[in-house]
Amino acid sequence: MYQQIILATFVLLGFLQVADAQCMVHQIPPRNFTLPCMLLNKTFLSPFSAEVVESWSGWRIEHGAPETKPPVLMNEESFLCCLWSDNNIDCSLYRASMQARKFIPSEISISASQEIDSNWNIECWIKGKLDLLVCTVQFLKLYLRADLKLNLLYAASELSLGDVSTSSLKGTVVAVQCDCSAYDRCECHLPSLGLNHTLIMWLKATVGGTPLWSPVASVKPIDIVKPEPPLNLHLDMTEEGQVKICWSHPEPMPYPLEYEVKISASSGQSSWQMVHVAEETSLAVDNTLLDSSHLVHVRCRNRHGPGFWSDWSSPYNLSWGAEVLYFPPKILTSVGSNVSFHCIYKNKSKTVVSKKIVWWLNLAEEIPESQYTLVNDRVSKVTLFNLKATKPRGSFFYNTLYCCHQNRECHHRYAELYVVDVNINITCETDGYLTQMTCTWSANPTTVLLGSSLQLRYYRSTIYCSDVPSTSPKSEVKECRLQKNHSYECTFQPIFLLSGYTMWIEFKHSLGTLESSPTCVVPADVVKLLPPSSVKAEITRNVGLLNVSWTNPIFANDDLTFQIRYAVNREEITWELYEVSNAPTRSAVIQVQKLCVEYVVQVRCRELTGAGYWSNWSGSAHTLVKDVKAPLQGPEFWRIIIEDPARRQKNVTLLWKPLMQNRSLCSVSRYVIKHQTSGNTTWSEYVDNGTTCSFPWTEHTHAVTVLAMNSMGVSSINFNLTLSQQMSTVSAVESLRAYLVNSTCVLLIWTLSPQIYTITSFVIEWKHLNKEEELKWVRVPPNISQYYIYDHFVLVEKYQFSLCPVFAGGVGKATTTDHFTKVPGGYENENNTSLSVVLPIVISTSVLLLGALLVSHQRMKKLFWEDVPNPKNCSWAQGVNFQKRMDIL
Repeated sequence: MYQQIILATFVLLGFLQVADAQCMVHQIPPRNFTLPCMLLNKTFLSPFSAEVVESWSGWRIEHGAPETKPPVLMNEESFLCCLWSDNNIDCSLYRASMQARKFIPSEISISASQEIDSNWNIECWIKGKLDLLVCTVQFLKLYLRADLKLNLLYAASELSLGDVSTSSLKGTVVAVQCDCSAYDRCECHLPSLGLNHTLIMWLKATVGGTPLWSPVASVKPIDIVKPEPPLNLHLDMTEEGQVKICWSHPEPMPYPLEYEVKISASSGQSSWQMVHVAEETSLAVDNTLLDSSHLVHVRCRNRHGPGFWSDWSSPYNLSWGAEVLYFPPKILTSVGSNVSFHCIYKNKSKTVVSKKIVWWLNLAEEIPESQYTLVNDRVSKVTLFNLKATKPRGSFFYNTLYCCHQNRECHHRYAELYVVDVNINITCETDGYLTQMTCTWSANPTTVLLGSSLQLRYYRSTIYCSDVPSTSPKSEVKECRLQKNHSYECTFQPIFLLSGYTMWIEFKHSLGTLESSPTCVVPADVVKLLPPSSVKAEITRNVGLLNVSWTNPIFANDDLTFQIRYAVNREEITWELYEVSNAPTRSAVIQVQKLCVEYVVQVRCRELTGAGYWSNWSGSAHTLVKDVKAPLQGPEFWRIIIEDPARRQKNVTLLWKPLMQNRSLCSVSRYVIKHQTSGNTTWSEYVDNGTTCSFPWTEHTHAVTVLAMNSMGVSSINFNLTLSQQMSTVSAVESLRAYLVNSTCVLLIWTLSPQIYTITSFVIEWKHLNKEEELKWVRVPPNISQYYIYDHFVLVEKYQFSLCPVFAGGVGKATTTDHFTKVPGGYENENNTSLSVVLPIVISTSVLLLGALLVSHQRMKKLFWEDVPNPKNCSWAQGVNFQKRMDIL
């Protein structure tokens, strides 16, 4: 393992001065190269200045000699820069006062015995992941010492390789400590600083505290990339039945690659056959190679420039061994598509001719022969048309396809067919503030394959949409949020209202990628307006119309259509809908049936052209219940007279029933009771709350009228009642009978005596005698002689019924009964129509019951005789009198 130390703000003491003298930076080739580590004497350096000799002589460390400082050329005018290899020395002498001049090796005299004490062999490359630069340093003649420390110093430059020199080393330089744990080499790791930058670097070794410096070198990382080996080697087949070996290029791929393929018939290295592949990621192989063991390796490198060959891929064995070979073994496709499978079938290591091959789907359905194609004598092909989505079967999300011998011998190997429904609908909506567009889509979770992913891709056109939307390689992925209902929601913000957003769903799986049909949306066409505001509603007086008004939403034009929904405000609301197109007055008038109820009203809108969506419903507006007009009619009322013999006084209590809304139009604020006595004295009194009024009766005649009043006035049609001492003794009813029909109904029947007064109406009173209950009453017309009273009655309880005739001049004497009359005791003798209806029903019911009994008896006799055995055929039944037994029945 290596230890990497980043030394920030490392200021060069020696090499920055070298930069001032314009030392040449040597370019590193994309392979290994050698840098010198020299122990030189002054004789070797005689062509150069004494100062340079003195400076470079610091590289030689004598045993026991005092430690010298690293070469600092601050005051030097000339120095030596060298790049050495095993058979070449290229040194250049630089002086501040002269142009650069290169020396060839023949200009330097050096004895063989003093040639080189040690060389550094360096190899650098960028790993295939493009995230790390690796340099290995191997010492050719110098063995590693325990106190050796090696650092690689580097700096990045934006200049090209040909223009780089030490003068570009201005500022911060970074150092990385190399790992020298190996026996004869060190390894240095640099983080990738950008493939197209120029990297300037040099080595600094410290031995026994003395630093040793290498010449400065430069490299462009893109030129020394060592790609990852190709991946996913597999067999495939062309439509013509040609088998080919295929692979995938490594990721990432910084530039186009070229490939080398080697094939062997055995494990021996000498048997490898090398094949160069320029561009394709596949190579056709002879079908006969499939019958024997052949191994295939693939490697790659930069197609158009320098770089390293990758390592060889893992070996792939062409010998498939199994009895059936499918091409491809798995297919992922979409609903409605057509797919084809190829197969080669072996039977006991002998290839079956293609015309004897049949295809089965899920081993349950034989595919018609019309869908077969004989590619050649070894390869059969089947095509499936207009595919439907695969239905999950337990843990299986695919259909199985079997290639079999025509005698129905099938191998257990099969091809897998995955059919996914990618007909996904994308709907978009622009908010009313025109600031964002939200798109939603959903996929059936039962059809999504395990390990697959869905994402929305889109691209934006400058303006509007094309007539035929299509996908584009320049699309982007939009992040979407999964909702609780298994749908996805994606938000575009900011948006361009008139641009066309083409989008589709990409279904990614290890087997491949599918795409839904693209759709194009213009945000301006899918606006969901803000709801109308300031909604008001009221019922107009006298006319009875519902008036609704509102304010148009902001960011909307005036060409809008509106929908108004209204309903009576109650617990269960039933809405009615009213639509208004292009309402410049921003109001509407709706005719309603009920005037005296509270209405709740809401409004929404959309573009008049139909583009976009309906807005949300506005807030609710409620109508106030107001009186439309004065009540149509006053209430019906009756009187209760209570006599006080001790005081010789009668008190009258008036009772009336509250008016219904259709009569009161719409409310009653108070009731007005008008009095008029026989002495022409009149007065009025008001009842604000309640439906009763009491007063003393002191005159012989007292006329009373009850009026209903609301904010619009008093009722014009009213009931009058005259209380007369004289008329109260007039008896007009000859008889009164009460018949209990059932627990909820009592029939009153009465007869009248000859009269000289005209009866204007009858009032029927009834009450429960065993309980203290309020008197109940009802007014009935004068031309009837019977009336059904509906209430709750109990046969064993006591009730009192009274019939009061009402004349124009007063109320006559009441006729009362406190018991129910039985039907046989006079109900029949009254010869009224009700009795004639009830009795026939009772009689007919009895007849039907008797008939049912007779029919039942006959059926019993028939069933009995069917069970009686024939005496002629049954010995034990001979001599038995079955007729006698039947008579007993």
